[in-house]
Amino acid sequence: MIPSPGALPSSRDEQEGIDPPSVLGKRSRTQALVWPRDSAVQGAPWKPKRRRDKYCRAAFVVLLRKGRKMANDRGLISPSDFAQLQKYMEYSTRKVSDVLKLFEEGEMSEYLQGDAIGYEGFQQFLKIYLEADNIPNHLSLALFQSFKTGHCLEDTVIRDVVCLSDVSCYFSLLEGGRPEDKLEFTFKLYDTDRNGILDSSEVDRIIIQMMRVAEYLDWDVSELRPILQEMMKEIDYDGSGSVSLAEWLRAGATTVPLLVLLGLEMTLKDNGQHMWRPKRFPRPVYCNLCESSIGLGKQGLSCNLCKYVVHDQCAMKALPCEVSTYAKSRKDIGIQSHVWVRGGCVSGRCDRCQKKIRIYHSLVGLHCVWCHLEIHDDCLQAMGHECDCGLLRDHILPPSSIYPSVLASGQERKISKTSQKTLDDLNLSTFEALRIDPVPNTHPLLVFVNPKSGGKQGERVLWKFQYLLNPRQVFNLLKDGPEPGLRFFRDVPGCRILVCGGDGTVGWILETIDKANLPVVPPVAVLPLGTGNDLARCLRWGGGYEGQNLGKILKDLEMSKVVHMDRWSVEVIPQQTEEKSDPVPFQIINNYFSIGVDASIAHRFHIMREKYPEKFNSRMKNKLWYFEFATSESIFSTCKKLEESLTVEICGKPLDLSNLSLEGIAVLNIPSMHGGSNLWGDTKKPHGDIHGINQALGPAAKVITDPDILKTCVPDLTDKRLEVVGLEGAIEMGQIYTKLKNAGRRLAKCSEITFHTTKTLPMQIDGEPWMQSPCTIKITHKNQMPMLVGPPPRSSNFFGFLC
Repeated sequence: MIPSPGALPSSRDEQEGIDPPSVLGKRSRTQALVWPRDSAVQGAPWKPKRRRDKYCRAAFVVLLRKGRKMANDRGLISPSDFAQLQKYMEYSTRKVSDVLKLFEEGEMSEYLQGDAIGYEGFQQFLKIYLEADNIPNHLSLALFQSFKTGHCLEDTVIRDVVCLSDVSCYFSLLEGGRPEDKLEFTFKLYDTDRNGILDSSEVDRIIIQMMRVAEYLDWDVSELRPILQEMMKEIDYDGSGSVSLAEWLRAGATTVPLLVLLGLEMTLKDNGQHMWRPKRFPRPVYCNLCESSIGLGKQGLSCNLCKYVVHDQCAMKALPCEVSTYAKSRKDIGIQSHVWVRGGCVSGRCDRCQKKIRIYHSLVGLHCVWCHLEIHDDCLQAMGHECDCGLLRDHILPPSSIYPSVLASGQERKISKTSQKTLDDLNLSTFEALRIDPVPNTHPLLVFVNPKSGGKQGERVLWKFQYLLNPRQVFNLLKDGPEPGLRFFRDVPGCRILVCGGDGTVGWILETIDKANLPVVPPVAVLPLGTGNDLARCLRWGGGYEGQNLGKILKDLEMSKVVHMDRWSVEVIPQQTEEKSDPVPFQIINNYFSIGVDASIAHRFHIMREKYPEKFNSRMKNKLWYFEFATSESIFSTCKKLEESLTVEICGKPLDLSNLSLEGIAVLNIPSMHGGSNLWGDTKKPHGDIHGINQALGPAAKVITDPDILKTCVPDLTDKRLEVVGLEGAIEMGQIYTKLKNAGRRLAKCSEITFHTTKTLPMQIDGEPWMQSPCTIKITHKNQMPMLVGPPPRSSNFFGFLC
């Protein structure tokens, strides 16, 4: 998304504490620290670490202040403010064009002063556009001041107003949407007389906003400026100084760096089109077109498919992408060939001769986009023609395994001709017009990625998988959801599914699989990108992805085992009362259900995050907020004596709660809540035989309430039974989370449970809370879903091999 203008006073920024890389910017990040040339220091090692740490802090503060001063001088807002603005925009559904109508023709026209608005009108613009009532004053003021700085008209500075067109242009560039629509909208913003012509000064104002956005997004503006200037020369071919809408759109649509800046969403067309993304290179890299160095820390464009790298200005002349994602002729079916691309040899060592590749001197070496082998140019002749897809062959669908249905021969064509005639005849998507014949003894992987999960990690994971696998195996959930991917892999034998996202994303995929009515349901693995990631923890995929090697994770997936996880139906039957309820978020439980204290904390957390999304932009901040709400709940005890407000039935039998003092009840399908808290606790070893006791219980024991037997019960997400736990309060929850207490009060194990409530209570399903008026809640077994459990962690014990 796009940045905004204006910088905060440094004192306030220092109080908040800002991540150094995000504040210093490109220039200060690459600037080296100069150590003091003290003779005592040179003659001995750094004994007191404190002196070095103190110097580092002092040097960082100097660079920090310098970066902020530079931002102020250029009329920019601080990086922290821009990040805050982006978070607001993520949660907003408004479009600039809608808000602009309110100012030009609607109720906000009173704030309009010609083509300008004052600070009060600017605040109203932000309030409506960002759909937030409490935008911090420092943010709105910094934004307002940024639009008055630099290239704004002189009279707007004198009158303490900002140009509405500049404001609208800036935010429209930050919005999602097609670049073509953004180009047209920005043109019409400045075409005030509606004659379809802009003069050079008006076009300059559009470009100024584009440059401002690029600078906020950490682009190298020094390289982008000449590209846009060259574009303007080509537009104004007659030297008249004016530009028509058609000329503007034509020039913008052929300027690749500008399209990438405007958020061009590349789609797979298999026509030689690269899937560009801007990238800064931490090591020397050479342009695949001009073969000159891009420069350490400089920005270029990299193709997600083939790792073809170019300068921004070289993108328009780049050679076509050599990656084809499916076989276009019969001769390409069945046998996959290497696809070699110059450069991209990250390891710096040849996989054939094991000698060093001198990647830091020039554009040398070759890499295969399918098996990822890296070799010397001279070693190419010794390499075979056929590609086996390398270490990840078990997961990859090579292009030779995907082909148009019209290429199916003989009996195969007769089977498919009723549904597919030719690629041109049918009104079907590309995926439906293709057939898959995977390599024998492999397990093709279908990957779903939620780009918004885990901050920007989701987007980076999407890019990486598009290169590691066939891009047709990787689906962006924000575009079309999971349905196209499931249809494409519907008849693929032995396939697996990898969901990259939080628990909510996993639940979405499982629900869609339910509705897809697949002939064989593939097992599902999880790459945790959310905050809690409770299901991923229980399936041994970890509590959160932290940038680990995806290739290693895929190798772990090969060693995974299938378990059939229980899933439960929830039916909420409200009573006839005047009290209102929030909508029930889900009708299916994958992880847990709860009433009372923990749901109350989660509900307050949810409300605050909806109101102030910028305060919840990291896992650590989320946990701190959760701790604050838990502390407040422990003081006020809003769910005290919960047993007086509800009754519980276990498989039709009432559960006695009269001797208990509870503030919450949790119903567990998996032994993890709230980001790793095991409310059921570890099972103590009894004097008798555990295995014998559990075997005696068996699946026939639908209800277990005996405290002694419950002590020996181990949570099992495949046994078609739920664990019911009582909670005494928020303090007890904190004790369990920090391991100061083993577990809550074990109440029962059962296969069906019913709650009857007599007042409005907070509830939650899989971390999604809501307030529910008096009602009856029935939880029954729905089905089982095959899930993949990661391999057990390797022993850290030196003598682990003896175990």
